[in-house]
Amino acid sequence: MELDVVLGGAGRLAGSVLTADGAPVRDAAVTLTDVRGEVVASTRSGREGGYVITELVAGEYTLAASAPAFRPAALPVSVQAARETRQDIELAGGAVLRGTVRAGGGRAVEDARVTLLDAAGNVVDTLTTGADGTFRFVDLSSGEYTVIAAGYPPVATVLQVAGGGRTERDLQLGHED
Repeated sequence: MELDVVLGGAGRLAGSVLTADGAPVRDAAVTLTDVRGEVVASTRSGREGGYVITELVAGEYTLAASAPAFRPAALPVSVQAARETRQDIELAGGAVLRGTVRAGGGRAVEDARVTLLDAAGNVVDTLTTGADGTFRFVDLSSGEYTVIAAGYPPVATVLQVAGGGRTERDLQLGHED
C-alpha cells in the first residue's frame, strides 16, 4: 500500500517577468532560493513572460530573474501551504552607450582606448575601438558618466647614435591589454 503524504499541502508560486512599462520578458531565467541561498527551483518565463513553480514547501524565499539586455532583479517572497502565491518581477533594461571615435577630418580611429567613468570618477569599463572606430558599453545604470577617448600611449626607447653613422629604430604603438 502506497501513501502520498503532503504535509500541509504544497504551495505554488506563479507570476510574470515584466519590463518597467509592463511588457512581458520571454525566456528569462527565473530562480527561487531558500533562506540559506540554495537553489530550490529554476525555470524560464514563457512567451507571455509567465512562470510557474510548483511543489514548494511553505516558507520564505528569494525570487530572482535575469535576461540578456536587462539588469537582474531579486525580491523576497512568502509561499503559503496549499495555495498559489502570485508574484510578478520587473526587469529594468540596462542602458547602452555607443559612439565612434574620430580624428581630424572625420576619420574613424581604430584601436583607440575608450574609458567610461561614473559620476564619482570610478572606472566603469574600458575598451578598444574596432576597425570602424566604434565603441559600445552595455548594461549601464541610469546616471551621469564621463567618456574619455585616447589614442596610443607614448612609447619611449633609449638608443645610441654613432657620429657619422646611420641608426634605424622602429617604434610599435599599441595598448597593453
